Amino acid sequence: MLRAMCLILAAWQAHPRYPLVIAANRDEFFRRPAASARWWPEQPGLLAGQDLEAGGTWLGVSADGRFAALTNFRDPSSHRAGTPSRGQLVAGFLASGSTVDEALGDLQQRSDAYNGFNLMLYDGERFGIYESVARSGRTLAPGVYGLSNHLLDTSWPKVDRAKSRLSRALHHLPDEHALIQLLRDDSPAADEALPQTGVSLEWERLLSSAFIRANGYGTRCSTIVLVGHDGEVSFNEFSWDEHGEPQGVVRERFRPHA
Repeated sequence: MLRAMCLILAAWQAHPRYPLVIAANRDEFFRRPAASARWWPEQPGLLAGQDLEAGGTWLGVSADGRFAALTNFRDPSSHRAGTPSRGQLVAGFLASGSTVDEALGDLQQRSDAYNGFNLMLYDGERFGIYESVARSGRTLAPGVYGLSNHLLDTSWPKVDRAKSRLSRALHHLPDEHALIQLLRDDSPAADEALPQTGVSLEWERLLSSAFIRANGYGTRCSTIVLVGHDGEVSFNEFSWDEHGEPQGVVRERFRPHA
C-alpha cells in the first residue's frame, strides 16, 4: 500500500548567512485530512502542519528555534498495521527540549515500534538524522543533503537532481524563487534510472519527480525554512490543490525564545 512520500533537502553550514536551509515537499493522498501550518493551540511553541487523521506532523519548527522533519521508508512489504504514528516523532522532539544526541540515543531504543522512517533533527547547534531501517543515528557534517523515502543521499534521480539545484539556489538567497522552482519540478526520471522499491512501474514513474501529480495523490505542500546566524527563523509553506495549483501560503518569521 502506498504511504506518504516526501522529499527533504538540507544545506547545513553551507551558506554564509543561513546555517540551515530546508526545502521540502510533502506528498500524500488528497483525501487524507490535514491542516496547513499554524501554531498549535494544543502544543504551544510548535509551528507545523498537522495530519488530522493521526494527529502528528511531517515537518515543524519550535519557538526556541528547533527543527524536525520526517520521511517514511518506502517498502510496502514491511508495513505493519497498528504501529504508532510516525508523525508524533516530529512533534515529540520539538516539545522535548532534547539535544540531537539525546534524541538519537532515545530513538535507538524505541524506533522498532514504528514502521520505517527517517527523522532529521536540529537543536540550534547540531543537525542530525536517525534512519530506523538501518538502526543508525548520527550528527551531520557541513554539506548539502537529500532525503526521500530511502536512506539519506540515496542516489535516486529526484534526490540527485534536487541536491544539485539546491546548491545553485543557495547563491540566490534570501530570494526563494529558485527553491520553489526546484520543489515544483515535475519532470519524471527515465525508466532505466528508476529505483525498485516494491511499487508498480507506473507508480515508480509518478513518484520519480520532485513535485508529484497523480490521480488523487500528489504534492500537497512545499516548505522552505531558513535559519539565520542570528537565530531568526523564516518559515514559508505553500499549499497545492489536486491539480498542482496554489491553494494558500503561510509565512512566519520569528526570533527564538525559551
